[in-house]
Amino acid sequence: MKVGEFHVVFKHLDENGDGKVSPVELSRRIGLFGGRELCIKEAEMVVGLWDSDGDGFLGPEDVAGLMEAGGAEEKLRDLREAFGMYDTENSGFITPKSLKRMLSKLGDSKSIWECKVMINRFDLNGDGVLSFEEFRIMMR
Repeated sequence: MKVGEFHVVFKHLDENGDGKVSPVELSRRIGLFGGRELCIKEAEMVVGLWDSDGDGFLGPEDVAGLMEAGGAEEKLRDLREAFGMYDTENSGFITPKSLKRMLSKLGDSKSIWECKVMINRFDLNGDGVLSFEEFRIMMR
């Protein structure tokens, strides 16, 4: 997200325009972004976790950090979902066989040998399969 986008979101959350977002403001306004509304206790927990100066409110930098963390969590969730599509054997790893199967579903026919070569390029520990961490590094 760009700085200007953070500013727009912050202004939206700062209902009374005082330059700070209280738990009450966060609770009331967060649902307007398409997420589920937060109860006041949840909003207080969020503010407690992200309040960098301890004043009980979120400043612009706190909101930016919170938004970046939310984006990172979403990316990680999407990456886990993609990994699961390739882990067709539900082993917790992408094997040459499961890679071949998924590529075939995507219309890209490869031999087992070709899949082994593809995996070996990112197989950091040399076990012949891709763990989620190796997959995550590969996707960067």
